[in-house]
Amino acid sequence: MYNRVVWAKTYMKKAGLLSDVRRGFFQITERGESVLAKKPGRIDIKYLNQFDEFKTFHALRHEKDSSGADDDAKEDRLGLDAIYIQAKRWQGSVGRPEIQKFAGALLGQKANKGVFITTGTFSKEAAEYAKTVNQKIVLIDGQKLASLMIEHNVGISVVRTYEIKRIDSDYFEE
Repeated sequence: MYNRVVWAKTYMKKAGLLSDVRRGFFQITERGESVLAKKPGRIDIKYLNQFDEFKTFHALRHEKDSSGADDDAKEDRLGLDAIYIQAKRWQGSVGRPEIQKFAGALLGQKANKGVFITTGTFSKEAAEYAKTVNQKIVLIDGQKLASLMIEHNVGISVVRTYEIKRIDSDYFEE
């Protein structure tokens, strides 16, 4: 149920009916109020398609879904080597079939490298499969993701910093 609410909120934001106030809080926009004033019987994808912003979002989302990869990143500034990224909020374990689909998507994009990120874990079979394919697939589970976020200060705030000092003996030499 939670996932449906999140998607409904996302869809309405993409259509310009809602906006974020701050993390966890959102409000209805003028466009959203206008829609409510019309008292539509149902607000669904068909209804939201009347808004150009939503149409663009929906088209891009389906384009991503068909390729099997969420995004691509360039490894170097010239864009000579692409790395495809799949990120999933996953409860439980990601199995081999998901990694096989991702490997197939990499093959279809003629890509040699991919990163599969999950908030969950990977099954033993998924990890083993990732090691056997010709493409380099890096698996990042929830634990590794949290470590990387802390290491690179993403999504965290520093609570306390300690400063350690030592005497600079060069300062006292003549």
